[in-house]
Amino acid sequence: MKKLLFATNNAHKLNEIREITTNKFEILGLNDVKFIGDIPETSPTIEENAIQKARYIHEKFQMDCFADDTGLEVNALHGEPGVYSARYAGEHCSYTDNNLKLLAALQNKKNRNARFRTVIALIYNSQLFTFEGVVEGSIISQPRGGEGFGYDPVFVPDGYNQTFAEMGAAMKNTISHRGLATAKLISFLDGI
Repeated sequence: MKKLLFATNNAHKLNEIREITTNKFEILGLNDVKFIGDIPETSPTIEENAIQKARYIHEKFQMDCFADDTGLEVNALHGEPGVYSARYAGEHCSYTDNNLKLLAALQNKKNRNARFRTVIALIYNSQLFTFEGVVEGSIISQPRGGEGFGYDPVFVPDGYNQTFAEMGAAMKNTISHRGLATAKLISFLDGI
């Protein structure tokens, strides 16, 4: 079984990726390699941040690894919060803080269309590959659901009437931005 190091400190993301890749790969988290600290993500785009994180961890551990970066892009907010999605309400904000700031920014907006975008950067055999997943949807006016994380309670994907936080991990992982990007990653690795 191929072993890959996932360059994230986010336990929610690690669990999601492990659920999506079950029985295909052994996914190690940063705790498994005793990495403590922050991974730089100072690039201005989602793709460049994913690449920066993957390269940083690859240089430290010399292992096949991947990193992701995800952004929520809201049309009425000119693509915000975008690359700043995780820290939209401030450096040490909670998911609730981010959702409240987003809902306040959209309070008088009719256009609530948005998309989640994930880019996975893989370094495999010292070569860089990227995979993107996008899911279109809209932002509702009040959070709903107790599952998931981040903006899941306020995002309803097109074609559904439940938020990501209401639909449960199994369904979310088949249609989400991270699920789509991970499916491309798996397909690529299966072909090697």
